[in-house]
Amino acid sequence: MILVAGGSGLLGSRLATDLCARGHAVRVLSRGLTPLSRPLPDQVEVVHGDVRDRASISRAMAGVDQVVSAVQGFAGPGGGTPATVDLGGNLNLIAEAEARGASFVLISVLGAAADSPMELFRAKYAAEQRLRAATCPWTIIRPDASAETWVGLMDQTAGSAHRPLVFGRGDNPIAWVSVDDVVALTVRVVTDDSLRGRTLEICGPQQATLRELASMVMAQRGWPGHPRRIPRPVLHLMAAVTSLVRPQLARQARASLAMDSLPTARDDALRAEFPDLPRIPVSDIVARTVSIA
Repeated sequence: MILVAGGSGLLGSRLATDLCARGHAVRVLSRGLTPLSRPLPDQVEVVHGDVRDRASISRAMAGVDQVVSAVQGFAGPGGGTPATVDLGGNLNLIAEAEARGASFVLISVLGAAADSPMELFRAKYAAEQRLRAATCPWTIIRPDASAETWVGLMDQTAGSAHRPLVFGRGDNPIAWVSVDDVVALTVRVVTDDSLRGRTLEICGPQQATLRELASMVMAQRGWPGHPRRIPRPVLHLMAAVTSLVRPQLARQARASLAMDSLPTARDDALRAEFPDLPRIPVSDIVARTVSIA
């Protein structure tokens, strides 16, 4: 049995569906606070629980021999934070996996580091360090920014003016990766024991700045004009003023500031090792995502 924690999200739900289609027994752990990102096959068992609650994880782990953690506390309902979900929740999941001798696959983030300016990246890195010291077999997957997530955000922030919001300068190239690429790599990891003890980084084949991404969405929609922009001084003010009252908004502001200077990644080594993995350009994702929205 494979447990997918965070299985109601975009990545987790697609992963659960793919694993089920390949004949694996799959259980999804979800808080049940939001609708599933996509309907799951009837064969996928859905259990409600919270990774911040060790007891609910213990119940969900019955009969499980592999855990895939796709949880995130950066945004969403339920009061989760990177500290309580991406770190605390993963610590709980890792402890349960150790207790049961289950292998563990952690979906982290590309650029995770102890000194990162982004709280999410620091939390993911701390979870990685705990997993590397674990007694259970493990693999870490580090994807770049999710193309589908950000295309959706551009569409949502466009408003009645049909002009998506770009936070910060928006001129830093990012190698946006498709959820489908990450799912394909995760399935490979789940089904190949030789990949235990490794950290695998994956990004997309086409770099684009936030401004370029917003312009792609506008062109696909047939919207004239240019994207709107929130300048960096405003983001600094948002991060300072809203940190106590609206911490999620403050996190988003700080993350946007950091994205202006994150290094652009490449995954040549991964692609050379796994040449059959899909490589979906962000322009294709824009066309596909916007056309079905």
